[in-house]
Amino acid sequence: MAYLYVLAVHIIFVVSWMAGLFYSVRLFIYHTEANDKPEIEKLILQREYEKITSRLWNIITTPAMVLTVAAGITMIFINPALLSMPWFHVKLGFVVALITYHFLCQRIMNQLKNGIFKLSSFQLRLWNELATILLVAIVFTVILKSTVDWIYGLIGLILFASVIMLAVKLYKNYRKKQEQ
Repeated sequence: MAYLYVLAVHIIFVVSWMAGLFYSVRLFIYHTEANDKPEIEKLILQREYEKITSRLWNIITTPAMVLTVAAGITMIFINPALLSMPWFHVKLGFVVALITYHFLCQRIMNQLKNGIFKLSSFQLRLWNELATILLVAIVFTVILKSTVDWIYGLIGLILFASVIMLAVKLYKNYRKKQEQ
């Protein structure tokens, strides 16, 4: 029974973590796009985006990541048989990728705070979709659990990623037409 409570906590904090990641990268996009505004507006917007992003990151996103990982480790402690399941190794691989993504986002946040804009808003939109792809991969791995389903899942993931990238590209073209 304790396992189910910890699982519930794990899911709650995964949702919080993902929401924080999604919104943080959206703020990175807005922060970057503020460069195109007149100087006074740009300074005001960028200062505000720095403040909002920092609060979101430090109050929600990072604590949710820590609690997600802590609950995950607790689930392994309660049910060590998870470590003998191949699907769980795949899930852990995707989780490591998501944690890496988290820290890369933190680096982007710090760069923006220091006035370093290495990525365009379009590149950040693509970057934002990587979290979605990892989330989909993790959920499908946990739900499907069998090797045959992984093959279909991987094909589906590649198709899903392609559709997302196409949608981002179409949105970029749509925005360009609206600006003309």
